Parts: sequence; structure tokens; C-alpha cells
Amino acid sequence: MITFAPRRSALVPVLAALSATMLLPSLGTSIANVALPAMAAAFDAPFSRVQGVVVAYLLAVTVLIVIAGRLGDLLGRRRLLIAGVLLFTVATLLCGLAPTLPVLIAARALQGAGAAGMMAMTMALVGETVPEARTGSAMGLLGTMSAVGTALGPSLGGVLVEALGWQAVFLAVAPFGVVTLVLTAHTLPRPAVPAASPGRRSPLLDLTLLRDPALAVGLITTALVSTVMMSTLVVGPFHLSAALGLSAALVGLVMSAGPAVAALTGVPAGRATDRFGARAMVVTGLASVIAGASVLSVMPASAGVAGYVLPLVVVTAGYAVFQAATNTMVMRHAAADRRGLVSGLLNLSRNVGLMSGASVMGAVFAAAGTGDVTGAAPADVVRGTHATFVVAAVLVSLGLGLVLITTRRPGGPGPGTPRRSRA
Repeated sequence: MITFAPRRSALVPVLAALSATMLLPSLGTSIANVALPAMAAAFDAPFSRVQGVVVAYLLAVTVLIVIAGRLGDLLGRRRLLIAGVLLFTVATLLCGLAPTLPVLIAARALQGAGAAGMMAMTMALVGETVPEARTGSAMGLLGTMSAVGTALGPSLGGVLVEALGWQAVFLAVAPFGVVTLVLTAHTLPRPAVPAASPGRRSPLLDLTLLRDPALAVGLITTALVSTVMMSTLVVGPFHLSAALGLSAALVGLVMSAGPAVAALTGVPAGRATDRFGARAMVVTGLASVIAGASVLSVMPASAGVAGYVLPLVVVTAGYAVFQAATNTMVMRHAAADRRGLVSGLLNLSRNVGLMSGASVMGAVFAAAGTGDVTGAAPADVVRGTHATFVVAAVLVSLGLGLVLITTRRPGGPGPGTPRRSRA
């Protein structure tokens, strides 16, 4: 597949379109959570059933994102991105109009399917629409938009639910989907040649590329770091409320520091990746996550809110640097006709990490405390927090070791080495 890159002046609307297609899925992930209590009351359903509104979305994204990435390689990435935005927008409207809980859950699954296409294609299209020298900056911008969507969702959703009801969290997003659809259709340039046809004996999911050590290590480290980031979201509320005695409002305010730091760090991290190289910034990001997690593993409750937030800022900033550099490293290394598949794999590894952080690291936190953290004493919660971040520091240290070993393989291409594929 022949790639193309617009002039510098034409990059602004292109990056605006790609930013919107990255913001929408992250907003869709976070905005519905705050409306769950209102949904439970409206449908007279227990929390276990209403939770399907969140699970259906995440499950659809996780199951379909790699397939969506490969279909984009075969059928056209621009075409599949537009289709994903259209499906997401229509499904969002259906969510807001759903008369019953099963219909709402089914519409959320459709919304997740659209999000899968958007998430896989957005990063893949960076390789086609952005000059190689500015790939890191573009990836950093996408990371910022993802963090903005994650941070904006709960606050915006809370205001909408309180003022207009749970339907508003979907009906308010649908018009933004329409704007994004128009933006992507009119600003993203068409490919210079048609996409590869499935009839050309191209397998739908050719996973032999996983033999590439650069890609394999990128996927493994992405999963490990995402596990740690989710553990901060799982452990943080319990630590802040039970160990430090903060109110629910203050807990929410403190927890918003993480996404805010990620949003502010994304673009500078991307620029640093372009300037200093992907490998150097991957190592820097991982080292920062390890340092922050190590401090959190020994920080006493007497250090107060600052003792928790400052190391958390280091962890989150390191994550933003790592994400921008790893996405750049992997996508530059990917063959042109496999960018969609590689992007799908990257997003899949991130989702696997998030689910592992919620389940495995949550189990570590509970086991190291009393087993029932909801009524645990402050000392037990602190012990669980320390154990969780010890495990987190060890996991990311393993990832850093893999990166250092892989990039020093004699005669082998290191991560960040662009692979020049034939047109």
C-alpha cells in the first residue's frame, strides 16, 4: 500500500479529525459509569445487571479491535474509520432512546464495535497522514485526547445526569459524533491506491508478525503498564477514603489529578520522542513509572494527600511518556500493509492490561489487607496499597528489562527502527 503525507498546513484539520476519533471512544468508556445508579433506579434493576452497560462496551472493543484493525488494512483504513464513527454515533443515539435495559446493553455493544474501529484506525492512519519526523508529536496528541476523554467523562456525565437524567449522557454525545463524522469524511485524504483486496490471498489475521521482538515487547510492556495504571484507579479511592479519611468529593478531585497530568504530558512527550528517539523515551517512561510505584509502595499514611499524589503524578507522567514513545516505536516499525492490525494489537494489549489491573491487582490489594477492603481498618488499607505497588514496580521492571535486552540484540533491529516496506 502506498502511503501519503499532506503538507504541513493540511495537517491541522487532519490531526483535528484524528483527535476527535480518539476522544469519542475514551469518552464513551468513562461517561456512562457515573450514570449507573440512575439507570438502576430507572429500570428497577440490581447493580449486577446494570453493570452490563459498562461490560458490553468494553467486551465489544476487546473482542473486535484486532479484527477491525485487519479489516482496515484490507478494505481501507479511512473507509473503516468513517464506518466506525457512523456506527458509534447511531449506537449512541440508540442508547439514549433505549426503552429497556436489554436494549440499552445491546446498543452499548454496538457502540463498542464502532469504538473498536475508531481506536484501531486512528493510530494506523497516523502512519499514512503524518510525516515520519512528526509521528511522535501526533501520537502524543492522541494520548492527550484519550486522557481528556477519560477525565471529562465522569465530570460531564455527573452534571448531565443530575440536570437531565441518564439518557443525557448519550444524547449529548451523539451530536459530537455527527461533527466527527463530517470532519473525518471531509479532511482525511483518500489513499493514493485502493486498499488490498481480501481476495488477494491475504489472511484476515496473520499473526506471524508477533515473531518480531520489537512488536512483541511493545505489546507486553503496554499490557504491563496498563495493568499498573488501572491499579491506581482501583486502589486509589480506597486508600484516599479509608486510609486518609477524605470525603467522596475530595477523593474524586484527587483522582482527577492522574488524567489531568496525562493530558498535559502527552504532547510534550510526543515532541520529546521525535527529538530524542523512541527507545530513549520508552526507557524514561518506564523508569518514571517504576520510581513512582516504588515510592507509593513505602509511603506512610502520615504523609497525607501530598504523599500519595506526588508519586502518582510521576507514575502518570511516565505512563504518558511511555505511551507516546511506544506507539511511535511500534507503528514506525510496522509494515505499511499491517498498520491496522498492529494498531489493533496495541489497543488489545492495553485493554488486557486494564482488565488485569482491575481483577489481578485488585485481588492483590484485597489479599494483602483483610480480604474485605470495604470495612478494613486504615492500617490494613495502607498495607494493601503498599503490596499492590510493590507488585506494580516489579511488573514494570520486568518490562524495562525486556526493552533493554531487545534493543541490544546483536544485529537485530531495535524498537523504533522504521521498517521500510515496499509500495
